[in-house]
Amino acid sequence: MVITLAPGPVGSMDERGDVVATVAGSPITMLDVQNQLARFERRQPIPQALRPFYARQVIDALMFERMLDSEARRLGIRVTDEDVVERLKLLVPSAFDGGQFAGRERYALAVETQFGMSVGEFEELVRKAMLEEKFRRLVTDGLTVSFEDVEREYRRRNEKVKFDYVVVDPAEMESRVRVTPEELKAYYDANLAGYMVPERRVVRYIHLDIDQVRQRVAPSEDELRAYYNENIEQYRVQNRARVSHILLKTTGMTDSEVAEVEKKAQDLLTRIRRGAKFEDMARQFSEDEANKAKGGDLDWIVPGQTVPEFEQAAFSLPIGQVSDLVKTSYGFHIVKVAERQPARTQSFEEVRASILPIVTQEKAESEVNAVGDRLTAATRGATRRSIDNVAKDFGLPVRESAPVAAGDPIADLGNPAGLSGEIFSLAAGEMTGVVRTDRGYGVAVVKEIQPAHQGTFDEVRTRLEADYRREKGVELARTRSQELADRAKAEPLTVVARSFGLEVKTSEPLARTGTVAGLGGARQLGVAFTLPVNGASSPINVGGRWVVLRVTAREEANLAGLAAERKDLEVQILSSKQSLAYESFRESLETRLRQEGKLRVNQDLMKRLTATS
Repeated sequence: MVITLAPGPVGSMDERGDVVATVAGSPITMLDVQNQLARFERRQPIPQALRPFYARQVIDALMFERMLDSEARRLGIRVTDEDVVERLKLLVPSAFDGGQFAGRERYALAVETQFGMSVGEFEELVRKAMLEEKFRRLVTDGLTVSFEDVEREYRRRNEKVKFDYVVVDPAEMESRVRVTPEELKAYYDANLAGYMVPERRVVRYIHLDIDQVRQRVAPSEDELRAYYNENIEQYRVQNRARVSHILLKTTGMTDSEVAEVEKKAQDLLTRIRRGAKFEDMARQFSEDEANKAKGGDLDWIVPGQTVPEFEQAAFSLPIGQVSDLVKTSYGFHIVKVAERQPARTQSFEEVRASILPIVTQEKAESEVNAVGDRLTAATRGATRRSIDNVAKDFGLPVRESAPVAAGDPIADLGNPAGLSGEIFSLAAGEMTGVVRTDRGYGVAVVKEIQPAHQGTFDEVRTRLEADYRREKGVELARTRSQELADRAKAEPLTVVARSFGLEVKTSEPLARTGTVAGLGGARQLGVAFTLPVNGASSPINVGGRWVVLRVTAREEANLAGLAAERKDLEVQILSSKQSLAYESFRESLETRLRQEGKLRVNQDLMKRLTATS
């Protein structure tokens, strides 16, 4: 059961306390709202930032429920117990045997399992949903869709327009903005609040870098062999063959077309056996696009990697020889085997070079972790020493960062989780704990705190100029696009655009559901459908860019396709009419209840529940 959450205007009331609203004397309390929110949260958590939005939706839904109840009483509309039981047979069939109720316990278990709520809560929702259905039918049952409605909608959806257009991009206008020192200073004076320099801190730090440790680590032969023996399975090699092929495809072809391809493949094979170079033939004629440039080389293959017919040739053909035609589901292959190796285990000597960096990395990480533990012990509790003494003990240099703001990466330490927050919580002279960085371990001491302050003109000049250009670029784009649109009403768009140094582009025929690549969808460019041929638009803002267009052609809908789409269109148009009619009913009901004083809202409590932070 889905209750439509439709927000709308409400009246006011003088009540306070925990009553959010009353509808025809029925109160909606804070507890009602909280219970509904809790029901939502049982299905999925509500992000804190969205709680005001959800609260508003819940309140509006509860008010509409009460409005329907009030109107149902006025009109004598009701949902009977028999109505509910028939609906339950559809919703919870496992609670019934042959149409007969199977018992309260089985019913309750089914409701809890299927819907995650109690029987009472579930049945109340069913009753409310069925009441709304009755009203929806009452409002919408008389609606029909005429052939004229269908034809009109079909024409609307299938008409197309083609147009020339010019895009005026503020980002491109920025380079045309002239910036004088006087204008920039005036802009700075007018926008001082936007140019505060945040608090910055300078830290002294030491960094145990695994890259440096790795350079001095030298694994012994015994360590390399130990790794080899422990991981011997990964050095076992299957039977394998290094194969090249020429492929002529036959997928999807008729028998006669396949015969033609086979003849072509046989001609190629004959040429190869008469001395033509296999690799050259592959580059010229193979239809395996991924490998033809390599002379057909597929590199090493193992059993099970290719289709059976190809595998049979690859593992039986003498090395260096060319196969007869091999027919597979892909087409005709000519196969050549360059090399074949039986299953075996690679020797230590063969793989030593690949093992060396692995063991070196493991040994470096082990050493760094061990030093990191000692570094942690040296910088905490009663044993804490100064950063200079720690650096001396560990043979590490003490470095100093540039001033950094909260959240900025800190020189070699980067931005590991929690480090920036810790640095900005310490007083000058205090030391952080040891942190794990992307490349090792580090520890820092706050050397200097530079308080937040109003940025001077020179301090913020780079950002100031960028902001000024951006703002003026937007203004210039808006002005240019308006000038372009005004002139395009009397002059050719190409001529006007050229005078502004802008490019004219032409769209493909655009339907109301289509898009123009790199520009936007028909919904954003809908004005094009309202203009006559040769009519020019006013500037249209599409994603922050301004567009001026001139319609060059209009393509009316071809009614030949109307019959095939008629049924679907009727359903869609009727659904749209029903939605509009029901929304109109909801609005008129709300307006009447408000005018009669039967809909009242505690505005103070509403604001508290729905205000965003």
